[in-house]
Amino acid sequence: MGRDQTFEALLAEHGGMLRRIASAYEADRERRRELEQDILLAVWRALPKHRGDAPLRHFIARVAHNRAVTHVAREAAEPRRQPLDEAAPSDAPTPHEAAETRDLHDRLGQAVRALPLSLRQPALLTLEGFAPAEIADMLGLNPNAVSIRLTRAKAALREALNPTPSQEVRP
Repeated sequence: MGRDQTFEALLAEHGGMLRRIASAYEADRERRRELEQDILLAVWRALPKHRGDAPLRHFIARVAHNRAVTHVAREAAEPRRQPLDEAAPSDAPTPHEAAETRDLHDRLGQAVRALPLSLRQPALLTLEGFAPAEIADMLGLNPNAVSIRLTRAKAALREALNPTPSQEVRP
């Protein structure tokens, strides 16, 4: 199997995860597409460096997160050019369910993006199905630090998704 075919197989298996990682770091659709392309290029370039000491999925997620963090740092230096677009498509069967699912996804994406980077990374990797020990290995932390960050991230996300009545904004 050639390098192009190997990369295509990798995209078929991990493309969804890479798109979700990009989505967690960039709300604007056009910039998110650019970030996705940057991530794919970074993965393409980094693949020959994978020594096999960590699972390929971990390696790819780490490359994607590193590229996304670089993107955020570069974007933070530039002023916002357009408002955020929080609309996310859904495959729910009915329009009502689609609207509810879309609202929940939007709120969760917004809540994850609002987390500080130290909490965002373990939260996003947990949402991608990684175990705390795997996350610790990918982020170069000890498992206790990851567990503490996950506890804090979950509390912040719970609060953001289910605000107390005194925190709700009334029209």
